[in-house]
Amino acid sequence: MQNILDAIQADDATPQDFASLALPESYRAVTVHKDEVDMFEGVSSKEKDPRKSLHVDEVPLPELGPGEAFVAVMASAINYNTVWTSIFEPVSTFGFLERYGRTSPLGKRHDLPYHIVGSDLSGVVLKTGPGVTKWKPGDRVVAHCLSVELEGPDGHSDTMLDPEQRIWGFETNFGGLAEVAMVKANQLMPKPEHLTWEEAASPGLVNCTAYRQLVSKNGGDMKQGDNVLIWGASGGLGGFATQYALNGGATPVCVVSSEEKAAIARSMGAELIINRSEEDYRFWNDEGTQQNPKEWKRFGARIRELTGGEDIDIVFEHPGRETFGASVFVTRKGGTITTCASTSGYMHEYDNRYLWMNLKKIISSHFANYRESWEANRLVAKGAIHPTLSRTYKLDETGQAALDVHHNRHQGKVGVLCLAPQEGLGVRNTELRAQHESAINRFRGV
Repeated sequence: MQNILDAIQADDATPQDFASLALPESYRAVTVHKDEVDMFEGVSSKEKDPRKSLHVDEVPLPELGPGEAFVAVMASAINYNTVWTSIFEPVSTFGFLERYGRTSPLGKRHDLPYHIVGSDLSGVVLKTGPGVTKWKPGDRVVAHCLSVELEGPDGHSDTMLDPEQRIWGFETNFGGLAEVAMVKANQLMPKPEHLTWEEAASPGLVNCTAYRQLVSKNGGDMKQGDNVLIWGASGGLGGFATQYALNGGATPVCVVSSEEKAAIARSMGAELIINRSEEDYRFWNDEGTQQNPKEWKRFGARIRELTGGEDIDIVFEHPGRETFGASVFVTRKGGTITTCASTSGYMHEYDNRYLWMNLKKIISSHFANYRESWEANRLVAKGAIHPTLSRTYKLDETGQAALDVHHNRHQGKVGVLCLAPQEGLGVRNTELRAQHESAINRFRGV
């Protein structure tokens, strides 16, 4: 891989130089193994340790198909889907790969006894397959994680509705936590050139998800003046939602779990903060079997105290079971709860009277379509939205990085260096970097 890294770091390397590079027969990648899917049987979710299930293996380079590209991965990042994959919850991802493998000979490539994980990357195009015209070897790129076939009509107005829609690196193989990744060429977008490799890799999945869930007409369709309740407002997903609310003229009401995380939300410009730990909301009894509406009302009263008596127009919901009842309750009459992820549990419970009798809406949101992803990346490239990267690990330390996210020890996003030998590399637009240096550092907690 050294010849590839040398070309990437050379200022005068041309597309022809990259096109002439010999591709490796194998490369290092973070994997889970099919023969280990039962390794945590009988262990509680929180006790499952990604350091035991995530391996760094030497894997063969797959066959490149039409409309696809190989990318030399300089950096990647941890998302909660990598945590789910590593602890084999709610199901083993090998089921996704097996189903993909039954679709076609090209799909069969993904059905392997190991799964290369990761749904973010920044890097450089090494080779493109037949039919690719927009990208060429040497292009500096990031990737969104939407993989679609678009052979049927359903996805042509919104690619997220394609029957063969999958999340790359979670429901497909050959993900971004590796030295080389294989993507569909329509996943590629230009790298924001004022960012380092690790910074550029970190927004991907969560930034696009936040854009669709809150801004897009397919999600919350946020407008100026909206009060937006954002759970986990300093985290990888909530941090971008907070930025979108502020940029779009809305008022974020940021829910965090510590004073340290409250400080991060304030650093973004948010003023209305609820520290759940300090105010000790108990939405469920100790056994987790019954919710407490009195706590919903106390939470709603605190929101109105902060907003000058106004209720929430849009709830940015992703914790799921733990918070969903409260989210439905505090939303104003005719308001919207947008939901994805459910990191605290998928089986939501809420009092339907507060939804049905008050004409509230629940809108499901899952990642973003190609257009939404492109718009979200464009805002990062313009310096209007900033990465929320807080810490970066090396590829060999991916298990520890995933454990940090699993136990919520992180702030913002957690990055992983793949081919990049150190942090801080990859910046080309120094003028834009200088304009936004303070914001980038502030969001990183520097």
